[in-house]
Amino acid sequence: MQAVLEHSPPAGATALNQTKARGKRTGLLLLSPSVLLLLVWSIVPLVMTLWYSVQNYNLVDPTLHGFAGIDNYWYLLTDPDFLHSLLNTFVLVAGVLIISVGGGTLLAVLYDQEFFGRGIARIMVISPFFIMPTVSALLWKNLMLHPIYGVYSAMMRAVGLTPIDWLARFPLLTVMMIVAWEWLPFAVLILLTAVQSLDGEQREAARMDGAGPIARFRYIILPHLGRAISVVVMIETIYLLTIFAEISVTTAGGPGVASTNLAYLIYSRALLQFDVGGASAGGVVAIIIANIVAIFLVRAVARNLEA
Repeated sequence: MQAVLEHSPPAGATALNQTKARGKRTGLLLLSPSVLLLLVWSIVPLVMTLWYSVQNYNLVDPTLHGFAGIDNYWYLLTDPDFLHSLLNTFVLVAGVLIISVGGGTLLAVLYDQEFFGRGIARIMVISPFFIMPTVSALLWKNLMLHPIYGVYSAMMRAVGLTPIDWLARFPLLTVMMIVAWEWLPFAVLILLTAVQSLDGEQREAARMDGAGPIARFRYIILPHLGRAISVVVMIETIYLLTIFAEISVTTAGGPGVASTNLAYLIYSRALLQFDVGGASAGGVVAIIIANIVAIFLVRAVARNLEA
């Protein structure tokens, strides 16, 4: 009897364990509606996309129905438009990353210096990030790049040059420029914060040791920005894979498929050609590509943060 009493837990500890278990059950009960809603929000569209991707489902031809197997995937992967749109997607992502990260790094270093009007300059460089993509595309299309009334056309005529129809001659490059203008403020904001966290004594010591501005940037500032740059690249890449509004408003994927990326190709298959099965197959392929890219980016960022 004495041994049983020695090994039995105190009454207070038992009550505390019961209170914790009851609190845990209450927390799970309160979280369950939001978790269930999130699962329905994400799982149901994914399951329906997978289902339609193996079906013959065309809104224009109701007689075309039934199980398609991998025919939708085979048609998509062997379509030259798909390969062209995939190439455009990677070119667009790479170009915007180079412009935004490169320009953001230089502007972050510049805006870290003391000069007259620095506060106003910082506000102006960050402000494009708060403009909606559709508004940005309309602004550039009608105000800046219009071949007759645009600002750039007026500037070219002022120096005796012939205005250029940018959206017709260089559609992908123009979309890249618009998207880079939208995402440059984000890179500047993150990288400027990282530059400001650099120890000023370290830079001052390098300056006193005779290191010039380029040497200080290369051997002190740039290594310090490595983690911030990796985070910017990861976040921008995830969003840039789904660029749609800028293409829809400015070029509509044209001329031909010159500026069509994967997201716009899926849209055109679903809502312009009404091929729900083919568009769903494209959506599944896009999900696979996005997840592969995300896995590599997350691992690269994790290695950089651990270094």
